Amino acid sequence: MPTADELLGAGVVDDLVACLGGRMPETTATTERFTGLSLSDRAREVRDALLTELPQKYAPFEKKIRAASKNNSFTGWMIWPVTEALAIRSTSEGLREFDAGLALLSELTSRLSGEFAIRRFMDTDLDRTLDAALAWTSHEDEHVRRLASEGTRPFLPWARRVPALTVRPDATTAILDALYRDESEYVRRSVANHLNDLSRTDPALVVDQARKWTAEPDANTPRLVRHALRTLIKKGDADALALLGFGPPDAVTVENLVVTPSVVDMGGEISFTFELVNASTDQSLAVDYVIHHVRANGGRSPKVFKLTSRVLAAGSRETIARSHSFRPITTRRYYPGEHLLEIQVNGSTLAQAVFALG
Repeated sequence: MPTADELLGAGVVDDLVACLGGRMPETTATTERFTGLSLSDRAREVRDALLTELPQKYAPFEKKIRAASKNNSFTGWMIWPVTEALAIRSTSEGLREFDAGLALLSELTSRLSGEFAIRRFMDTDLDRTLDAALAWTSHEDEHVRRLASEGTRPFLPWARRVPALTVRPDATTAILDALYRDESEYVRRSVANHLNDLSRTDPALVVDQARKWTAEPDANTPRLVRHALRTLIKKGDADALALLGFGPPDAVTVENLVVTPSVVDMGGEISFTFELVNASTDQSLAVDYVIHHVRANGGRSPKVFKLTSRVLAAGSRETIARSHSFRPITTRRYYPGEHLLEIQVNGSTLAQAVFALG
């Protein structure tokens, strides 16, 4: 994975300065402060220097950026601070500059996505920005169409939150409706991730959208809907499960759940086996397991992990086995104590067992 120095290091900043015409000492000097800074912090350092050294009024600022755009080297991660500076400059004047800035952002997004910079436009005037994004859904460039969806995600990774999007979770549904059957997988994946984001604030809205798309699908819609509903499926949302064909697990039981060892060393792993038994008609089953990890305060927090999806024939039983590692990872800290493992079928917990992490 590329480092921050490779993505936005001294050489990239020098290239940016050259594209902008050279002789920008404050922008060049930002690299002296890069040591220990994240990629986003570097982008902000360069952004602030650009705002100081480029024209203060929007019109000549845009002229400078458009001149740089004629250079094929004006691309990649150097564009991030440029779009951030563009957003600040164009939202600081009137509506004409606001609209011109959005238009320029859409042109730059094929060089590097403007999904972070557009957040400032939404903070300034959400409806005006969403109107522009809706118009982009018919753009010939897939990067611009993706910007309409990705840039307006309520919980876009790395990006600043836009409070109005949380308050109005349905504000972006028209954009998603226009793009869910897009020809580009790049765009459709963004739509699925966007709808999945909305499940954090309005699960019913997400299921309604998915149901509407399922009623008017193309060949890619089932896959998109499954990806969009992934968080609700893990949470055992009954409506989301039913939409994907996973009804209540009537007459399905989990038997002979065994976890070994009963005490696992920190950094080790457990193995577990169980039997799925179906005493009724054929059933579609989404089978997950849940680890209730011990927290620092002695409580527990659940984490759902995907096991399998399958049709279990009437009167049949099937053995399932899996292992789970407790190797150190950067996204979770493990604490010793009694943990709980649950087997979840179509959102319902059907068996559980305890084990200790030492």
